[in-house]
Amino acid sequence: MSDYRIGYGYDVHRLIAGRKLILGGVEIEFDKGLDGHSDADVVLHAICDAMLGAAALGDIGKHFPPDDPKYKDADSRELLKHVHQKVKECGWSQIENIDVTIMAERPKLTKFKSLMKEKIAELLKIDSSRVNIKATTTEGLGAIGRQEGIAAAAVCLLKNDD
Repeated sequence: MSDYRIGYGYDVHRLIAGRKLILGGVEIEFDKGLDGHSDADVVLHAICDAMLGAAALGDIGKHFPPDDPKYKDADSRELLKHVHQKVKECGWSQIENIDVTIMAERPKLTKFKSLMKEKIAELLKIDSSRVNIKATTTEGLGAIGRQEGIAAAAVCLLKNDD
């Protein structure tokens, strides 16, 4: 009998000068990057939280505490692979789909969405048809609209064939 679980994840980080901008495992040329303990990839962090939530395994902060020096400047691609392994160990054998929305005024992300989709699928060893990436602005409203940061929200549907 198949069992399905859905999880939701959200992450936001402040934009600062002097850091690389990495979204969905892809380095994006921009004059600012995201501030955080790790590489601050809000897309992969939101996906991690969605997967952990679906498997009832807590959140990204539980698994990779921001005050733990071993995660300083951590590559979020490695964090995502670790989360995927944990989810599989709990019996959630298949990722049915992942849907991500990135909220940013700048940079414009249209030309990067397919690269992110392919990178995420590669990291999770799933077909890219199971990954969707969307980008939107907040129409100038709030901190995102003032270009102070970038946020991402993700949902993930997991399947267990037990």
